[in-house]
Amino acid sequence: MALHEKDTIRHRLLDDVFAADDLSVRLPRYRFPDAESAPRHVYQVVHDELMLDGNARQNLATFCQTWAEPEVRRIMNECLDKNMIDKDEYPQTAELEARCVHMLADLWRAPDGRNSTGCSTTGSSEAAMLGGLALKWRWREKRRAAGLPTDRPNLVCGPVQVCWHKFARYWDVELREVPMARDRLILTPEEVVARCDENTIGVVPTLGVTFTCQYEPVAAICAALDELQARTGLDVPVHVDAASGGFVAPFAEPELDWDFRQARVVSINSSGHKYGLAPLGVGWVVWRDATHLPEDLVFRVNYLGGDMPTFALNFSRPGGQIAAQYYNFLRLGREGYRRIHQACRDTARELAGAIAGMGPFRVIHDGAGGLPAVSWSLAGDRDHGYTLYDLSDRLRTRGWQVAAYAMPPDREDLVVMRVLVRHGFSRDLGDLFASDLRRCLDYFGRNPVTVPLTEAEAGGYSHSK
Repeated sequence: MALHEKDTIRHRLLDDVFAADDLSVRLPRYRFPDAESAPRHVYQVVHDELMLDGNARQNLATFCQTWAEPEVRRIMNECLDKNMIDKDEYPQTAELEARCVHMLADLWRAPDGRNSTGCSTTGSSEAAMLGGLALKWRWREKRRAAGLPTDRPNLVCGPVQVCWHKFARYWDVELREVPMARDRLILTPEEVVARCDENTIGVVPTLGVTFTCQYEPVAAICAALDELQARTGLDVPVHVDAASGGFVAPFAEPELDWDFRQARVVSINSSGHKYGLAPLGVGWVVWRDATHLPEDLVFRVNYLGGDMPTFALNFSRPGGQIAAQYYNFLRLGREGYRRIHQACRDTARELAGAIAGMGPFRVIHDGAGGLPAVSWSLAGDRDHGYTLYDLSDRLRTRGWQVAAYAMPPDREDLVVMRVLVRHGFSRDLGDLFASDLRRCLDYFGRNPVTVPLTEAEAGGYSHSK
């Protein structure tokens, strides 16, 4: 290389990043680039594009954790290259996973936590599907042993998250989802029993319903199923979808009877990256004991260096989330989790009071007897000059992301807003959000999106401008 060429390269090393040759042209977006580029320049491009995402801390629509201690970030970085499925190469990561399973079995009152069975997953959706698969396999085994057909399995549930719809479609199970009706927005024992029959593989109550954040009555549902068995002989197991509540109820309401204290509960799934406070990418499923996880669902592989059992829909996964979950268990303990979730619940209750006092809203869930959250609808059937969808859109001008959605069948007419109060959403942020919500109402008071029709134009309904 000629000396003047070296001088040119040396000079460009001192270029301002935005004056660099790499950034003087548009980098390809939808085709694979031909040439390589300087790491500093590409980082700046990607970093700048990510600025257009919302601020995760202001995302009040997500159940997922958006704040972490510095030590958690360090652990995640230290585990960046660890594949948790390779238990022969990373035996201590595998040990941390096993410890977490035992700790959760203890937390959820399994009869023998030391000999519990469970695993980590990429999230509660995968964990729920594994629980559902175990239900179907055990039902099928019993039916085959009795010489009965196995072609029409069904699952009974209330208004569930989409993962259960996926499970039913992917594994050919009829989903008997109890529709909402008037003020009944969650599953009830009566509705459960009315839908169970000999083909029911299980019942799935939800501890923290996605749409309202309320807990479904697990103990009452189990009692109704006990009565059904005494009357008909039908023995229907229960899987609790505790995606969010599994990490809230044991600390905020330890007296609530929803877990393995109920003999009919055979498995529980939860999400570590929601109220379990772990970084995104980890869920958990735990069975009452090994008899409720059919052996033929477990695969054994040896091509990673050892004979390892695995039960998962995914294979390779990062180990950092598991290590971070274990860190949180040791770091916080029962008392730490209780203090965090109680603080979140107190913030939710105060925010609910502020929302109820604004006038146009009817609070559905105020943080008591469920997740630390608030859900509400517009009060009455009059036109307010805006919809909750308009309100959600307006709140984004201040960075707040708040879900607005129609309820499932048969209450599609009811539109709801929901705020999840998570670790990191302080009382101060709650006050700021309430102030911005009032500011939005004032804005719509001056600039209504909808105007009422005259009585002659059709009886008080409204239309968009």
